[in-house]
Amino acid sequence: MMISFRSRSVRWYSGTPVDGRARLLVSVLGLLLTLVGAAEGIAQPVASPSEPAAEEAAKEAGSASQSKPVEEPRNSYLGRVVAKPMSHLGAPWLIRPERDEEENASVSFQQLKLTDGMVVCDLGCGNGYWTLPMARKVGEDGRVYAVDIQREMLQKLRQRADRYNLKNIQPVLGTVDDPKLPEDTLDLLLMVDVYHEFSHPQSMLWEIRRALKPTGVIALLEYREEDPTVPIKPLHKMSKRQIMKEYQANGFKLVREYNELPWQHLMFFARDDSPLEEIQPEPTDEVLQRLDDGSNRGR
Repeated sequence: MMISFRSRSVRWYSGTPVDGRARLLVSVLGLLLTLVGAAEGIAQPVASPSEPAAEEAAKEAGSASQSKPVEEPRNSYLGRVVAKPMSHLGAPWLIRPERDEEENASVSFQQLKLTDGMVVCDLGCGNGYWTLPMARKVGEDGRVYAVDIQREMLQKLRQRADRYNLKNIQPVLGTVDDPKLPEDTLDLLLMVDVYHEFSHPQSMLWEIRRALKPTGVIALLEYREEDPTVPIKPLHKMSKRQIMKEYQANGFKLVREYNELPWQHLMFFARDDSPLEEIQPEPTDEVLQRLDDGSNRGR
């Protein structure tokens, strides 16, 4: 910029002879223009690189935002391979008679701390192994949203609910990126060995966060990846470290956990803006050591 101002001043007086005072005046004006141009160059605001960088980092991490993420089907997420969903043809395995003995499901159910009148959701409900007892526990004044992406599973659920005359269950046909839940409604959302199969984990967690009340929680059950004795395929297990990574990246905090189950993690997450107090997870190696010492595993 400084060079262009000087060139303009030279052209201004080089064509015709001028007297000394005019030459001096032209020189002074040229100097002033030069100084103004330099000052303008210094005063130019420089955009801070930190703001867009932080925004991009949050976007990559998948942190919660006001707008729903635009997400393609994933084969992996934050270093974890996404498992394929179980077909409705495997539904009988969900209600096998030995399930409670193997997993202590009745103990997990007690840890949900359901009370009369609560509004809850069984996400990935299948044929209703958890849905039916949840409906009984919240009573006629409560409601259970039973969500699945397979119509066949919901049909099996309806048949079982009708058999026991349970009227407070609302079946919901969800999609791979939307559980179709009402906003700011849920006291608790249960996911039992299903989150690891989500092909759109960011989108689903965004929708779940939106559906929870400020004091609402996710109850997450996942088979322990850290324990090779758990007789489940590796892709259908999750480590506690991986769970924490994915949930913190999507606007959740750990508020409670129960570590006494033989095969599974049971972790409770709230929105990161919830008044519920955040806790730190107990390391899984300490959990497994304690369970071995107490001979609790495999009961």
